[in-house]
Amino acid sequence: MKKVLIVDDEPTILLSLSHLLSSPAVSVITTGKIEEAEEALLVHKIDLVIADIRLSGVYGFEGLHLLEHIKKTSPSPEVIVMTAYGTPEMKEAAYAKGAYHYYEKPLDINDLLKKAEACGIPIADPRKKGKTIHAAHNELKETGGIQGSFPF
Repeated sequence: MKKVLIVDDEPTILLSLSHLLSSPAVSVITTGKIEEAEEALLVHKIDLVIADIRLSGVYGFEGLHLLEHIKKTSPSPEVIVMTAYGTPEMKEAAYAKGAYHYYEKPLDINDLLKKAEACGIPIADPRKKGKTIHAAHNELKETGGIQGSFPF
């Protein structure tokens, strides 16, 4: 079973992304705190981390610190970072620290799901729990799948 760790201080984002990524083949761990994220990385073999850069911490850039921590201690999980307050400098810093991808909110959900799948996470069709997008490709193409961006 693949494991995804989602780190964001907004509960709606944790819930939404968890629902989108959870499947019989994917276990999702969510947290809003960097300390809990670091603990999860110690306890579980995480395959993908999706983290907000600006958590409700002292510095406002805790997600970048988490990214740096991951790449130093267990470089195997890919890390996708996101922020609602991005700057070109922040984007450059995220990639320099080893981010797989950088998003500014609102997220393009379709693209995020493609990036997660490229990282080895099987993505289930939300209308058919247990079927991957590859298995339901023709139907998704016909119906258009998940549309647009979501403001989180």
